Amino acid sequence: MKFSGHIFHKYHIVDQSPWPLISSLSAMLLLGGSALYMHGYQNGFLIMFIGLVSVLLSMYVWWRDIVREGTFQGMHTKLVQYGLRIGVLMFIVSEVMFFSAFFWGYFHSSLAPTVEIGGIWPPVGVEPFNPYGVPLLNTYILVLSGVTVTYAHHYLMAGNYRKMGEGFIFTIILALVFTLLQFLEYIEAPFNISDSVYGSTFLWLLVFMVSML
Repeated sequence: MKFSGHIFHKYHIVDQSPWPLISSLSAMLLLGGSALYMHGYQNGFLIMFIGLVSVLLSMYVWWRDIVREGTFQGMHTKLVQYGLRIGVLMFIVSEVMFFSAFFWGYFHSSLAPTVEIGGIWPPVGVEPFNPYGVPLLNTYILVLSGVTVTYAHHYLMAGNYRKMGEGFIFTIILALVFTLLQFLEYIEAPFNISDSVYGSTFLWLLVFMVSML
């Protein structure tokens, strides 16, 4: 509907923003720096760190603008909120498909090991982690973080923001501990990403799980 030169509708036409471009460049810097660091190039860690900080800052300012649009400016109508929920649902579905592809590759390689890797799993020359050590601890932490974020969501829906904040803080702490343990596991791994299909699938799943946080 149009009145006095203004168009009234239920959709939110976003303003021009620099954050999509900055976020893309930051992600590219993080990816390039990570590749340089993993291959032992000079200043690779510095580039990776700058890229990580840039990604985190761009995430913060972009989400800050979205929160402002939805709260102070009142741009998020019911139709817009529905679209946001569908977007999050599609993101979750894409992550499930991504995980499924990695696990399919892992199970396919482990259940039917080829002659190139010695016909056994783990492949010849690869020393796997003890599953009852750090991997089991990280599983407990991951499950516990699901409990704390559910706790925070419950109190958010109930309008108790103090309890919601407590649950959210505990979730962030658990995420940081999980990421630290995963990083230490990556550093101390007796194999690397180029050690046959075992090293590539294991470490890529490790990196992907950390990125999910």
